[in-house]
Amino acid sequence: MSNYFYVAPEQLIKDRAEFAQKGIARGRSIVAAVYDKGVILVAENPSASLNKVSEIYDRIAFAGAGKYNEFDRLREAGIRWADSTGFTYSREDVDARALANYYAQHLGDMFTEGQKPLEVEILVAQLGNKLRPTKLYKVAYEGTISDEPRFAVLGGDSETIKTRFATAEETVQPLDVTLRNATNALSGPERTITAAELEVGILEDRGHRRTFLRLSDDEVSELLG
Repeated sequence: MSNYFYVAPEQLIKDRAEFAQKGIARGRSIVAAVYDKGVILVAENPSASLNKVSEIYDRIAFAGAGKYNEFDRLREAGIRWADSTGFTYSREDVDARALANYYAQHLGDMFTEGQKPLEVEILVAQLGNKLRPTKLYKVAYEGTISDEPRFAVLGGDSETIKTRFATAEETVQPLDVTLRNATNALSGPERTITAAELEVGILEDRGHRRTFLRLSDDEVSELLG
């Protein structure tokens, strides 16, 4: 006869939350912010091939912090969802709020019913147009969605980085200023982050349907001055 060990639901939820938070804290952080012509996503990421910032759809970008293989699977699922929705209905029906809700449902299910919670935080960014506003949606490991009005921080030490960035950038700034403020917020006063250690993507209207652009190391160096 099997013996079953009872664990109070409150303790189980607390243990799962601590497990996910520890995994996310080990990851390097990301700053996403609105600038005067679009949205910028700045990740501390020395890898040239394991991207933390990616395009999802025409005006939508994705950023993930925490365990790479877990948030990369979410990125791929988001692309499939967006392509399917755009094909079945219309491209205008693909928006960041619906995608963030799709992610939130999956993360919430994994947190409560999966063998273990996903050790990730993700961000869905949308560049506004005549139909929709510019939006930043942060989705936590347990499925909570936060509508961030101007900027968001993912990953380890997020509160400290958020305070640094908010202090440096009180209003919407041009791209180069926002990038410098984000880089300084990520590095802090104790160290320096070079362009080669950054992954930077932007959402900006450039006369094309697709608005996502990944900046090269040379372009990041020039903007950082």
